[in-house]
Amino acid sequence: MISYTGKFSIYFVLELGRVFIFAGQSLYYFFGQRSPLSQLLFAIREVGLRCVLIVSIVGLFTGLVMGLQLYYTLVKFGAQSALGTAVALSLIRELGPVLTALMVVGQAGSALASELGIQRNDEQIDALSSMGIRPLGYLIGPRLLAGLICFPILTTFFDLIGIFGGYITGSLLLNVDAGVYWHRVYTSVQLADVLGGYLKAIVFGFICMTICLYYGYYTHLKSELRGVRGVSQTATRAVVCSSICVLAADYLITSFLI
Repeated sequence: MISYTGKFSIYFVLELGRVFIFAGQSLYYFFGQRSPLSQLLFAIREVGLRCVLIVSIVGLFTGLVMGLQLYYTLVKFGAQSALGTAVALSLIRELGPVLTALMVVGQAGSALASELGIQRNDEQIDALSSMGIRPLGYLIGPRLLAGLICFPILTTFFDLIGIFGGYITGSLLLNVDAGVYWHRVYTSVQLADVLGGYLKAIVFGFICMTICLYYGYYTHLKSELRGVRGVSQTATRAVVCSSICVLAADYLITSFLI
C-alpha cells in the first residue's frame, strides 16, 4: 500500500509538471507566430460561441430551481425577502463558475480532445512539424488562451441569466416583491464576490482547456487503444479528469477566499 501510494504520488507530480510545461510552451510559441490574432479569434468562436446556448439554458434552469428551493427554505424562518441575496451570492460565488466549467468541458473540451486525437492519429500534427510549424503554438496556444478569455464571459452569462431565473420563480410565481428581490441582489453583491467568481472562472478555464488539450495532443501516449476507440477513450478521460480537477480547485480556492 505504501509503495503504491509512493508510485502514484511520483506519477502525479511528474504528470503535473508535464502539463504545466505543455501549457507554458503552447502560450510561448503562440505569441511567437506571425499572425496569432486570426487564430485566436477562430479559437474564441470555437470555444466560446459554441457554449453560449448550453450555458444560458443551464443557467436559467439553475436559477429557477434555486429560486424555488431557497424560497421554501427561507420561508420557514420568515426570511423570504432575502431570496435575492441567497440566489445572487450562491450563483456568483459558487455555482456560476463551477457549472459553467462543467458545461464547457462537456461541450467544447471533449470536442477539442477528440479533434486533436484524430489529428494525431492521422499524422496531421507530424505534418505540421515537418513544415516547420510548431504544433503547440498553432493548435494548442490559441485554444488555451481562448479558454482564459471565454470562461469569465460565459460565467457572467450564467450568473445574470441564473439571477433572472430566480426572479421568475420568486417574484412571478411565488409572489416575492420584485423591488425587494432586485434591491437585495443590488445591495448584497460586493466587488469581492464578483472578483472571486472571476478568479475561479480563470483558474477553471486554464485547468479545463489544458487537460483536454493535453489528453488530445498526446492521445497516442494516453490511450491503450488505437484508432477511433483510442480517441474516444482519451476524450472521456479528459472530461472526467477536468471535472474532478475543477471541483478540487473550487474547494481550494473557496477555502482561501472565505
